Amino acid sequence: MPQHLNYRILPTKEPEGGFTVNVPALPGCITYGEDMEQAIAMAKDAIELYIESLKSHNEPIPTEENTFEYSVTVTAA
Repeated sequence: MPQHLNYRILPTKEPEGGFTVNVPALPGCITYGEDMEQAIAMAKDAIELYIESLKSHNEPIPTEENTFEYSVTVTAA
């Protein structure tokens, strides 16, 4: 039975257009899409390929089960 894993993705709008997507739990897993829909699809593909590579090298698959996310506001002087 396949294992379902959830990963946060962080899309960043690029000045020249499109979105760069970073997957924080998977170091170096970064991709790009022309629009948000494509960026999300590309992120899913990149994550799947990343995990396939980890499996083929018998490396552990990182998860985010112990990851917490907060936003803080600071004042810049």
